[in-house]
Amino acid sequence: MADRRAVLVPGRGYDTRAPLFAYVGEALRRLGFEVHEVTWQVPRDLRIDRAPEWVAEQVVPVLDEVDLLVGKSLGSFATPLAADRGLRAVWLTPLLNNPDVVDGLGRASAPRLLVGGTADPSWQGETARRLSPHVLEVPDADHSMLVPGPLARSAEALGRVCTAVEDFVQMSWPA
Repeated sequence: MADRRAVLVPGRGYDTRAPLFAYVGEALRRLGFEVHEVTWQVPRDLRIDRAPEWVAEQVVPVLDEVDLLVGKSLGSFATPLAADRGLRAVWLTPLLNNPDVVDGLGRASAPRLLVGGTADPSWQGETARRLSPHVLEVPDADHSMLVPGPLARSAEALGRVCTAVEDFVQMSWPA
């Protein structure tokens, strides 16, 4: 039985079966977490101004006894929930160009890891480093954390993300 619980919150078109979540979820399981994967059907007409409320409606029901929140992209609209509940969090490609997401990150008191790539228009490295001392910025990575060139470079970026998550968790929950 796992002694800690993590919740994975997907993006708009990037569900928890996609590579980042598959590997991060496995890393968390190996570190002793029970992993709950949120599944959702994002409304086609979901406007960005309605996204924070919609994400909260999907995520709040699964936040009981959660130790770690992991969200990607659209899921980063859960940053206010993490801040309000004092939850440690990992934000994969957070929407740092959105004031609701940045506000939630700015109010957070618990440790948080921010992961993004320099080719992602929603990533702002300077903002990330201002909001958290725990940042992984991958050169040339896009919003899916893929990099140009041979696919092995993207697999290497995925490995870097997993290592950053493992290091962050081990730092957050010392043995």
